[in-house]
Amino acid sequence: MSTADEDYVYDEASGEWMPASELAARTKAENAIVVRDSVGNILKDGDAVALVKDLDVKGAGQTLRRGTIIRSIRLTGDAQEIDCKHDTIRGLVLRAEFVRKH
Repeated sequence: MSTADEDYVYDEASGEWMPASELAARTKAENAIVVRDSVGNILKDGDAVALVKDLDVKGAGQTLRRGTIIRSIRLTGDAQEIDCKHDTIRGLVLRAEFVRKH
């Protein structure tokens, strides 16, 4: 579909008429969740992170020590939680405030 054939919609925020696809792209960009680590670095899927403090893991009966490297994180859609893989712990979810990008 070319821009000439596309429907235009009124954007109340800007007060302008614009192509529907442009408005949808702008809305999607505004609603994107940004996950930041303890020092403010932006995290994304596949990053490696290091723990900034010792964490007792509920249900696993063990403690992850400060400096432990967690590889290949996944974002969960929550701005403060990341899904992690660890050799000895399955289904590990960490708060972003306890990690820093490695």
